[in-house]
Amino acid sequence: MRNTTLCQIERDGKYLMLHRVKKTVDENKDKWIGIGGKFEEGESPEDCLLREVYEETGLRLRSWRFRGIITFVSDEWGTEYMHLFTSDDFEGDVRRDCAEGTLAWIGKEELLTKPIWEGDRIFLRLLQQDAPFFSLKLRYEGEKLVETVLDGNRFEP
Repeated sequence: MRNTTLCQIERDGKYLMLHRVKKTVDENKDKWIGIGGKFEEGESPEDCLLREVYEETGLRLRSWRFRGIITFVSDEWGTEYMHLFTSDDFEGDVRRDCAEGTLAWIGKEELLTKPIWEGDRIFLRLLQQDAPFFSLKLRYEGEKLVETVLDGNRFEP
């Protein structure tokens, strides 16, 4: 099991997204994802959030909102507990080069036409609805989403 953070950084109706195209072995290969990564020893979710956002983008968050916990269960990649944040308050300029992939500001509706995980569509919709803090469990077989549970209740997306 691993703990990670993900931040949907917003500006002018767009999210700063990372197109994961640089690593050959990458569970997110060719997908568009938000900004984040794995916890380091001794980090809190906020410590990891701030470090990962700066390392990947060059931006420093001034404020953020903890939106939910997403439990990813994969028959290929194991279990991940992702701490989901949003922010629209930051300073700095986006780096031109990122070791993880290509950074781009993508419109929220356009993002849904890009290659993203099916479960990401669910939590992006919850963010758009300004849902209160939530727990979302997403179980995958390969890249197929086979189970969704929101706040302890199974549902069909």
